[in-house]
Amino acid sequence: MTARKEEVGPSGLASALVASGALRSDWLTTFNAVPRGMFVPDRIWPGIADGTRQNPVVDRVRDPDAWLRAVYADIPLTTQWDDGSHSGDGLGETPSSSSSQPHMVFSMLADLDVTDGNRVLEIGTGTGWNAGLLAHRLGGGNVVSIEFDPDVAEQAGENQRNAGLCPLVIVGDGRLGYAGGAPYDRVIATCSVGEVPRAWVAQTLAGGLIVAPWGTLYGGEAIVRLTVDGGTASGRFTRSSAFMRLRQQRPDLPRHDVYLKGREWPADGIGSTTTLSPAEVGGWLEQFAIGLQMPGAFWTVERYDDGTYTLWTYSTDTLSWASADHEPGADAFHVVQSGPRRLWDETEAAYAWWDGQGRPGFDRFGLTVDSDGERAWLDSPDHPVPKVG
Repeated sequence: MTARKEEVGPSGLASALVASGALRSDWLTTFNAVPRGMFVPDRIWPGIADGTRQNPVVDRVRDPDAWLRAVYADIPLTTQWDDGSHSGDGLGETPSSSSSQPHMVFSMLADLDVTDGNRVLEIGTGTGWNAGLLAHRLGGGNVVSIEFDPDVAEQAGENQRNAGLCPLVIVGDGRLGYAGGAPYDRVIATCSVGEVPRAWVAQTLAGGLIVAPWGTLYGGEAIVRLTVDGGTASGRFTRSSAFMRLRQQRPDLPRHDVYLKGREWPADGIGSTTTLSPAEVGGWLEQFAIGLQMPGAFWTVERYDDGTYTLWTYSTDTLSWASADHEPGADAFHVVQSGPRRLWDETEAAYAWWDGQGRPGFDRFGLTVDSDGERAWLDSPDHPVPKVG
C-alpha cells in the first residue's frame, strides 16, 4: 500500500511524535512553523535512533522522495563526517554533525521546560533546527547558540534566516558557554559530555535548568536534567541517549598495541574463567552503570568469522587491560588480565552492584556538579555510586 503524501511529510512526523508523547501541545505550533526540512542539507546519511548504525547516503537531487522520507522520519541524520574533511558518498570515520532524532529533540525540549521570556543557551548549533525551534517559541533575542565549526555555524545561520528566525549564533568553544549573554534561565546541549563544564553552571540563574547528554568513557549515555542553586547543579537522568561528543571532550584513547607493548599474546596476562558473559555487560544501560563505577576504563570488541568475539577492556590511568572471550551458548568464558587494575574483576564487581540494586534504570541515577567535581548517585545525592577497584 502506498503511503499518503502527508504521512511522509511534516504532518506525518507530527502525528507520530504526538502519539509517542514526545511532542506536547505547547510545542506543536512551533513544530509546524519550523519544518525540519528547512534545516537539512541535500546530502544526508540516515541513521537509526540508538546511533549504532549509519545507512548509505541519500541525495536530494538524485532521489528527492527518499530524501523527504528520511527528513520526516523519526531518525537522526548525519550531515557531516570527520569535522568536514570527508567528501564523497561513502561513510566517513566519525560522524561530526547531525540533525538529531526528532523524538529526542522534543523530549529534551520538554525536559527544558521553557516559559515565555526565558533566555536559553544552546551548546552545539548543528543544522540550526533546535535553536530555530527555541527562537520561534521564545524570540530570537532570547536564544544564543554556540557552534565550534565555523562552516557548520555559517550554514546554520543561513538556514535560520531562510526560516525567518534570528537566534544569536556564536562560533566558539562550547565548554566556555557565552558570558556575553549570561545569565541564562536554561542551558541545553545537543552534544554529549563526560564532564559538565563549570561555565555552564556559573552562567545559569539560580533555579535554572541544564539539560545535556552525559556519559562515561566506558559507554552508555543518558540525558541529565540539572537544577542550579548556589553554584551547584544536581538532578536525575531522564532517558537514554546517543549523541556525538563535544569536540573538546573527545577522548584520545591509546591504541591496543600500546597495552601489549609489542609482546606476543598473552604477554604477562593471567588467565582465569568467569561465568559472567561478556554479552551481559554490553547493553547501553549496563555500560552506563558499569562506567559510573570504573573511571578511566574503556572497551572495544574484536569479532571473528565464527560468531565469537573478544571483549577488550583497558584503563587510561594505568596500562592495565583485560580480555574476555565470548562464545554463544557457553556458560563459562576465558579471561586474561594484566596490570595493576584487574579490569575484569572490576567489571564483575560493578555489574554485581548494579544487579544487587535491582538493576536500576537510567531514571534512578542522578548527578551532582559542584566545586569538588561531579558525583553520580542512585535514588538520592546521599547515596553516591561506589567506585570499584
